[in-house]
Amino acid sequence: MTGQQYRAQFDAEISFANGGGLRTEGFRLDIPGSDITDDELAALLVRHLGLLMVAEVRVSGKTIIEEPHKGGRGVTAAAPGPRRLVELSHVVSDGMVTLPGWPAPRITDWLTREASRANYAPGVEFHVARIDMIANTGTYLDTPAHRWADGADLAGMPVDRLADLPGVLVRVPAGTRAVDPLLLAPYEVAGRAVLLHTGWDAHFGTDRYAAPDAPYLTGEGARWLVEAGAALVGIDSINIDDMSPAAAGERPAHSALLAAGVPIVEHLTGLDALPPTGFRFTAAPPRVAGMGTFPVRAFATIGT
Repeated sequence: MTGQQYRAQFDAEISFANGGGLRTEGFRLDIPGSDITDDELAALLVRHLGLLMVAEVRVSGKTIIEEPHKGGRGVTAAAPGPRRLVELSHVVSDGMVTLPGWPAPRITDWLTREASRANYAPGVEFHVARIDMIANTGTYLDTPAHRWADGADLAGMPVDRLADLPGVLVRVPAGTRAVDPLLLAPYEVAGRAVLLHTGWDAHFGTDRYAAPDAPYLTGEGARWLVEAGAALVGIDSINIDDMSPAAAGERPAHSALLAAGVPIVEHLTGLDALPPTGFRFTAAPPRVAGMGTFPVRAFATIGT
């Protein structure tokens, strides 16, 4: 071990998804080793400066210098307010459409109140309903078994990966489809539920919801989240992967996240009510052996 530390010196042009840009010249930044790609350096710059809604970073004139690290900037969290719960899941109702072309749930009576009266004392009655549905209904959780034959199923998923997780909200600029490492880089995601707020839930239950321009997480973004230590990833769009014909059925986000044991929650709603940080997230399904997905009651706890 030699103990060398390195910094990169470079120029950069930064453009933002909501307009405008920045330019740096001769910027110096701590880097983990003597070799770093332009894309890795761009993500590190965005994270160091805490820049949100970055569309593109063009790096030029890069040189690597053996020089002691100078450290980054910290951000002080706001004091928590009164405790409250925020609903983040869609209501499951008879005949609802989650994924166009997939079977809708059917909710019927198994035991009516009238029929139950024969089993109990006078004035006592009960109702028992029955629901027939596929697992991918409403707001649901994907476990590794959904994608990988040898992955953990609902019964094998540790509850500490599903409940009371510290959360971070990534607000995706309007009109942005692909959530990539540059949009994720400013956020501290290690050990957290990372929720991607695209606003696409406004189209839930309409034909627009399944449109090919729905927002998604790129494969590069998914791998960045895995490497950064995200505990869970959720999105308020129809799929965490690109559903357009151009994607040709590839599912890189599902593949990378679930291979790493990172559960996915799709079809979230109400994320606009959450702060960027300072909340805890829960999306726990029943422990059903042999199933890889199931609806959840997703919610956030804000405050203490």
